[in-house]
Amino acid sequence: MKRRKVLLLMAIAAGAGLVSMAIAPRLFGPPSAQANSTLLVSAAASLQTALKAIEPRFAQANPSVKLTYNFGSSGALQQQIEQGAPVDVFVSAAQKQMNALQGKGLILNGTRRNLLSNRLVLIVPLNSTLGLSGFRQLVKANKIAVGEPRSVPVGQYAEEVFKNLGLLGQLKSKLVFGNNVRSVLSAVESGNVDAGVVYRTDAKLSNRIKQAAIAPTRLHSPIIYPVAVLKGSKNAAAAKAYVQFLSSDAAKTAFRAYGFGTP
Repeated sequence: MKRRKVLLLMAIAAGAGLVSMAIAPRLFGPPSAQANSTLLVSAAASLQTALKAIEPRFAQANPSVKLTYNFGSSGALQQQIEQGAPVDVFVSAAQKQMNALQGKGLILNGTRRNLLSNRLVLIVPLNSTLGLSGFRQLVKANKIAVGEPRSVPVGQYAEEVFKNLGLLGQLKSKLVFGNNVRSVLSAVESGNVDAGVVYRTDAKLSNRIKQAAIAPTRLHSPIIYPVAVLKGSKNAAAAKAYVQFLSSDAAKTAFRAYGFGTP
């Protein structure tokens, strides 16, 4: 009798072990699946070409991390983050938008840094006959493409230049607003406007425009691109690794090739 009880208990224990072994994989999953992560990077439109160009270098060092992008005006991206967009990393084309997010406690402490700088330039269509060679000569133009200054940093910088030159009142009726810097570039490329104000990095990408002038830095706020990890990121470790990569020597070399300045 005692022997039968012992055998029965052993059988029950063995059965329980088999059940736990069967359940465990479903509970915990394979370790490799846990290592994989996807990062959503919201970045200023002017960074689109450069960020996509350096992505393979990051992927080589971090094969388990997939990058997805959301490019647009820094102001629009800021609003999306404030409304709960699941963004992991934000790169703005101005301090204003990053300051706003930090003020609302949406930035992960210790992750914000100044990543890049840029210059503001005046561009005209390739076949332009206006002969513009400086910002003061914009009074001769009929239509001037600029970013919408409330949400597009390149428009904010352009407005500062016009104000500091005493031209804003004369130019106001001539301004055609774009929702990001690439739309301003496209307007000039198409010849739908006489001139536009974009970043030097965007002007370098097009063979359908001419750079007419570069704005003196004393006429506008410093053009700085801050980067940070968002506090709501579900992949903070991978996000921090990506921000670290953007500040690496290899990434800086690539950014400089596209015309950006680096600290």
